[in-house]
Amino acid sequence: MNRFEGPGAREARIRYLDGDFQVTSPGAFVRCAVTGESIPLDELRYWSVARQEPYLNAEVSLARELECNPQLRSRN
Repeated sequence: MNRFEGPGAREARIRYLDGDFQVTSPGAFVRCAVTGESIPLDELRYWSVARQEPYLNAEVSLARELECNPQLRSRN
């Protein structure tokens, strides 16, 4: 059985804040907005406050930021 199965393993709803997040509906994990992979709440480190999206890791977060803001690629 994977760790997201079972009666208490449902997806949480989160309000992403600057440097923190608030659980608005209890659950064990959230899904990465880009990859769709499950992220346990205790491992959630990357998100966008502006887009209210969680990310699996720093690389995925950066890729999403560059996708949404292509002008960042040309910054010196």
